[in-house]
Amino acid sequence: MSITERYEKLKNQLNQIGQEHLLRFWEELEETKKEKLLRDIEQLEFENIPSWVEKYVKQEYSVEIPSKFDPAPYFKAEPPKGQEETYADAKAAGEDLIREGKVGAFVVAGGQGTRLGFGGPKGCYPVSPVKNKTLFQIFAETIIFASRKYGAKIPWYIMTSPLNHNATVQAFEDNNYFGLDKNDVFMFEQGTMPNFQFDGKIFLAEKDEIAKSPDGHGGSLKALYASGAVADMNRRGIEHLSYFQVDNPLIQIIDPLFIGLHAKADAEMSSKTLIKGYPKEKVGNFCLVNGRVNVIEYSDLPDEEAEKKNPDGSPVFQLGSIAIHIISRSFIEDINSEGFALPFHKAVKKIPHVNEAGEKIKPEEKNGIKLETFVFDALPMAGESVILETLREEEFAPVKNKEGVDSPAVTREMMTERAAKWLEAAGVDIPRNSEGKADCVIEMSPLFAACINDIIEKKSELPKFEAGKTYYLE
Repeated sequence: MSITERYEKLKNQLNQIGQEHLLRFWEELEETKKEKLLRDIEQLEFENIPSWVEKYVKQEYSVEIPSKFDPAPYFKAEPPKGQEETYADAKAAGEDLIREGKVGAFVVAGGQGTRLGFGGPKGCYPVSPVKNKTLFQIFAETIIFASRKYGAKIPWYIMTSPLNHNATVQAFEDNNYFGLDKNDVFMFEQGTMPNFQFDGKIFLAEKDEIAKSPDGHGGSLKALYASGAVADMNRRGIEHLSYFQVDNPLIQIIDPLFIGLHAKADAEMSSKTLIKGYPKEKVGNFCLVNGRVNVIEYSDLPDEEAEKKNPDGSPVFQLGSIAIHIISRSFIEDINSEGFALPFHKAVKKIPHVNEAGEKIKPEEKNGIKLETFVFDALPMAGESVILETLREEEFAPVKNKEGVDSPAVTREMMTERAAKWLEAAGVDIPRNSEGKADCVIEMSPLFAACINDIIEKKSELPKFEAGKTYYLE
């Protein structure tokens, strides 16, 4: 089809959905830019745009809260009395699955380090307390250690975004894939969504380009399938995928207990949880709706439910969602074969664009709408779902802000504290200050240990830890 024929076809389609303005600057464009714009427009989901505009853009959209929901059941971080055998069996089952090469790792890494004052992909941010290792390097070493420990290949699937895909690929190339086999690293881009004006018109970012943004972590379930990652898993015999976000260096990517609990329950999508620090903490809440696990956002949970207490004084809804999951490959295949769609969440944002006169506008006020999906909205589609508690100090130190809460300084301190705690549990003396914090800086490479038992086996290799000194263990 010629460029003119494509133009006429798209012009007709755009007219039908009220988006013909996207071709406003057609006559001004040179051939290459015309081609670029047509490719952009051809990616639009014409059949869905009118309903998105009506439901999410023009209306004051709010999430429908179920009339009845209950607290979700969960496994505690440590086995309660009488459940030791259940936990031991699950851990052994998880270890078997890892050894058999049935587990893969999956990180959603589409973000930039902008909020950290960093110009590149967030995964390239240097965060470790001694060697300044990047998040990507920490994750790679975690996977390498597990691969060696269990004698199995653990492929790593990495979802980037159009914002950072090329820079992410380059970072891996420049660092020789951080010691991983290049053939075991599968990178792909997440999808995008057009950005909307308040009247439902799609913004142009340039005269030849639609304004778009990544479609959210929920888009990972479609992108895994569309990119060929799921086909790659099938070829390798991968049955379970460990899902995590790029900002959390404490993540235990390959956790045999979590994997085993998920597999033994025949679960399709499982989650780790943190007990909330206070009732209105800004995390999603795991709930049970019609017998299925759901997440209700903190902003959508009514105050009276958030404040509701158990007889022991703990909140009834105390399970916080932290975006750590195990997802079965068969579940990803099933939901994609059914043409599934997750609900969109609406965010009012400042959206740079070109106006009707073709002038570039960088707004000072919020002027439009971005739509994104959240991966936890797939949980109600899972027939079975397990929730396992983890501890903040063990597994959750996200790097989000330049300073203060969730800052690199806090994350580095938590990395030292976890290392110190593990060393002490293995019988090693660690100097502590008057506040009870480790009085030295410790970086424990993921290549050194993934749990306390790994340290016990290497105890003879350890130095004497002294106050005020810096230690790196590998």
